[in-house]
Amino acid sequence: MQNLKNKTVVITGGASGIGFATAKELTEKKAKVIITGRQKDSVEKASKEIGAIGIVSDQSDLIQIESLVKNIAAQFEKIDALFINAGIAAFAPVSAISEEHYDTIMDINFKGALFTLQKFMPLLNDGASVIFLSSINAHNAMENTAVYAASKAALNALAKVAAIELAPRGIRVNTVSPGPVNTPLWGKVGMNEEQLSQTAALIQSKVPLKKFGSSEEIAKTVVFLTSDDSSYTTGAEFIVDGGFNLNTLVG
Repeated sequence: MQNLKNKTVVITGGASGIGFATAKELTEKKAKVIITGRQKDSVEKASKEIGAIGIVSDQSDLIQIESLVKNIAAQFEKIDALFINAGIAAFAPVSAISEEHYDTIMDINFKGALFTLQKFMPLLNDGASVIFLSSINAHNAMENTAVYAASKAALNALAKVAAIELAPRGIRVNTVSPGPVNTPLWGKVGMNEEQLSQTAALIQSKVPLKKFGSSEEIAKTVVFLTSDDSSYTTGAEFIVDGGFNLNTLVG
């Protein structure tokens, strides 16, 4: 992979999980990395650990998104890649979905992602790369995930439209859809330890590779899309799921 020394990359939700793993690998490849997150302590700790610039910003808040863009524009003027990674997961059956549940997920996962892209568009260099973190839940029916799955499906549609609209500037827009991955997100879905353990065991049994992925494994794909090695790739979805999406009949 090409040296990323001259790349300036923004990663939303970069203080933990896939965002953090991606930021770490990019800094190791000499890219200039800016990570964001909602929790000041987490952002400061993560940025210090990997040598990135940390900015506290909530992707669900348009005013904070605009402030983030102004802050980065003042320091860098232009950026070469934008990884819109921030997102949340919360589960509820359709019969129990509340307006608050819907708004909380959609405000971060879709509305926030859309306006993050929009506000950053003037800062993107021609030939830049935009990557959205989606999920295989956009394709697979899983109980209690209606709103979360819908938010990721909407994200996939947005990415394809944006890929067409930004193509005249040579800007590539792609999505990465992880399967079962060990990230802190698993501890924030509203399940107790026993429920989490049972759900994880069931899911793992359905993965052909018989394991959960790691944040670092997903980060490899994001880093590839950040680099010029993916210069002829746009409007694509990269499913990184250990074969979970194969829906094997046996095994």
